[in-house]
Amino acid sequence: MKTDKQRVLITGAAGFIGSHLCDRFLAEGFEVIGMDNLLTGSMDNISHLFPRDDFHFYHHDVTKFVHVPGKLDYILHFASPASPIDYLKMPIQTLKVGSLGTHNLLGLANAKKARILVASTSEVYGDPLVHPQAEEYWGNVNPVGPRGVYDEAKRFLEAMTMAYHNFHGVETRIVRIFNTYGPRMRLFDGRALPNFLRQAIKDEPITIYGDGQQTRSFCYVSDTVDGIFRLLMSDYHLPVNVGNPVEITIKQLAEEVVSLTDTRSELVFEDLPTDDPKKRRPDISKAQELLSWSPQVTRAEGLRKTYDYFKEAVGKLS
Repeated sequence: MKTDKQRVLITGAAGFIGSHLCDRFLAEGFEVIGMDNLLTGSMDNISHLFPRDDFHFYHHDVTKFVHVPGKLDYILHFASPASPIDYLKMPIQTLKVGSLGTHNLLGLANAKKARILVASTSEVYGDPLVHPQAEEYWGNVNPVGPRGVYDEAKRFLEAMTMAYHNFHGVETRIVRIFNTYGPRMRLFDGRALPNFLRQAIKDEPITIYGDGQQTRSFCYVSDTVDGIFRLLMSDYHLPVNVGNPVEITIKQLAEEVVSLTDTRSELVFEDLPTDDPKKRRPDISKAQELLSWSPQVTRAEGLRKTYDYFKEAVGKLS
């Protein structure tokens, strides 16, 4: 079907952030082509889009040759396992989607003369020696540690993207995403907030790794998506942090979940995983200056919306 709408390909479309990106681009009047191999994504996240004639879905693994007929104006590469529980279980697939997948999509962008935005991560900073983390910081990553499969896949993704920009003149954008949360996170995602909410709703002990004094900065998904959209539409090709600079300890987060859910759950402490970052907070000066972007949703509001989603999702398991 021919269309005058701008067309965007979103990989990882059935994932948490990917599905929200599909919603945003459809709301902005784009024709959206979603692509996912469903390794960690779920059709439930995009099932509401299937009746639309401006949404199309390709069940495909981007580490294999990617073909999309017709014009493409934009590509957003969000295909990748993103939770430690996933990339520790699927290390090779994680490395392949960051390398081969990125190569295939950059090649597609070059062929289609499309602008491409790739999803990098705060994990490129590793266990940081600089706080907060600005884009100019090169990071402190253990390439042979268990988290290296994700960290180095994303660092390679950035290097490959810059090579295509510099050598082929491809219009590229790089977003470094910090902890994001909201509806459509998986119940058994393995990250702190999904674990806490699921355990609290079921009145199970809430598991904290380490002493809980490690910090994170949580950005609600609609804010993250807005930052990504603004970056794609900007003319800036170097990495930009997108995240919420409000820092909180993991123990404080657990306590907020206990209060929100009114659970009887107690906090239990287990060993900290290898190379788990001790601090994480974005310096978002660049996003504020270049994109006129900063988070709008408070953690109290975001946690409430996420809790409502998890309560319903846990109920379906019963």
